[in-house]
Amino acid sequence: MFEFTDKFDTLENDELILKIIQKYSGDDEMIPFYYYDIIRKTDSVTVGKISVRIGNNFHSYYNGHIGYEVFKEYRGNGYAYKASLMMLDIARFHGMGFIYLTCDESNVASYKTIEKLGAELVEICDAPRGYFG
Repeated sequence: MFEFTDKFDTLENDELILKIIQKYSGDDEMIPFYYYDIIRKTDSVTVGKISVRIGNNFHSYYNGHIGYEVFKEYRGNGYAYKASLMMLDIARFHGMGFIYLTCDESNVASYKTIEKLGAELVEICDAPRGYFG
């Protein structure tokens, strides 16, 4: 059974607060994950969501370990990048030596975020049958 830590229930940087909204311990297909609201500090507005998945399986290669969504009206402020940086500490804490970051080939903003995080392109591919996102 996967063991979560409460150490990461609230994370902060200069601009954002991440507040835990769900911890999922995993099942036969889904690996454990932490799921957060992304909150802007200046006005306490929730600007999006982010998750970090712990471990590896068939689906994590295609789905990635960090998943984020910034609500349309708040895009273009670097929130996905800044929140993703905070997720790296959680991955390290759980012994992950690498993470996969993925996006649709047409998602230019997400692709730029992934590049800014320093990721190396492994491949461009279609997700196979049996994959769930």
